[in-house]
Amino acid sequence: MLASRPFGAIHIGSTNDLRRRVEQHRNGVVDGHTKDYDIHTLVRFEVHETHMDAVTRERRIKKWQRLWKNDLVIAANPEWRDLASEIPI
Repeated sequence: MLASRPFGAIHIGSTNDLRRRVEQHRNGVVDGHTKDYDIHTLVRFEVHETHMDAVTRERRIKKWQRLWKNDLVIAANPEWRDLASEIPI
């Protein structure tokens, strides 16, 4: 999950290379929502066994109410700090 600021605009996605994808969003390479709303802070991520597991989780979260999405971030990252340096290798 990327955010523009605490409780600001968010983006939920899945990828097989989180470091690369975060950098693409930060550098404005990806047109759309993240570029339009300056969404570039990694505030939450999950690691899944398979690509299908990750996509299934992404789709579920995207259907959630905004309050639930905020709560998901707050549970693991109450300060909404940038977690990019914590991405596992």
